[in-house]
Amino acid sequence: MPYDPTDARSALPTATARKPAGAPTPASHVKWYDLPPATTDGDTRTWYGRSQHLIIGYTDLVTPTGFTVPATHADECAVLMPDPGTSATVTIDGKATEIGGQTLTFIPPGAADVRLSGTGRVVTLFTARSGVAPGRAANEDAYAEPRPGVAPLVNWPDPVGGFRLRTYDLDVPGLADPPFRIFRCTSFMVNFTHPRTGPRDTRRMSPHTHDDFEQCSLIIDGTYTHHLRYAWTTDLSQWLDDEHEQCGSPSLTVIPPPAEHTSQATSDGVNHLIDIFSPPRADFSRMDGWVLNAADYPMPGDEATA
Repeated sequence: MPYDPTDARSALPTATARKPAGAPTPASHVKWYDLPPATTDGDTRTWYGRSQHLIIGYTDLVTPTGFTVPATHADECAVLMPDPGTSATVTIDGKATEIGGQTLTFIPPGAADVRLSGTGRVVTLFTARSGVAPGRAANEDAYAEPRPGVAPLVNWPDPVGGFRLRTYDLDVPGLADPPFRIFRCTSFMVNFTHPRTGPRDTRRMSPHTHDDFEQCSLIIDGTYTHHLRYAWTTDLSQWLDDEHEQCGSPSLTVIPPPAEHTSQATSDGVNHLIDIFSPPRADFSRMDGWVLNAADYPMPGDEATA
């Protein structure tokens, strides 16, 4: 499924979409703006959505709030603060670290206390298998059974120098084309794309497929139309109609493999979509310079040279 030849992603290994082993599964569209929050704390409201491997939280931060990660938590989790008016205090083993806004912080496995303050948006990321997310995902029922075709979550190698609190500035140039700012930890990857103003050029769409992993597309500004086309099986009764789903902000769409898909920014103002993958994407990671914290988190097989 080709990218525009001027898109740097055209250099990625060619993906040939395989047919689903059984009936194809539809995308999950979680439109938080139409749903009651999962939790409230004063005037602060939080919603959750999930994929096979992740629980993603979206907090509209007004009054201080927080959460505690138990000592039994075996995976890293993360706090993403896109707005400069937010801050976090993360306490681990009695040591408190103050973190400003416009950052992405990976929190090591084990016990931690996270306090949030200020006003703005905060995104939290937990692995689903850890079972420590503070609220229930709005689309929990869609994952009552494991999704077919999604590869299991196998953690990537430990970070260089061992696990510790790691914070990355989001206000960095990243790539120009595609407009990516990619960070990874051991169990997931965050592509904090550059926001765009105005609708997407419809002559430069990027329909593509993923063979064995879900794409979590989180909209924090504007409106997008998610275009999806599902693979046909030999059983006509299993076929799914094409989707052209309009989603505003905030919302989460989880795109299953091997659906062909592309997302189109449609509003006249700022449009901002963040893509999240679990485990980290190997194809993105193999591209020189694409992962901004690659020196901290080696790929599988690179542990010896890290």
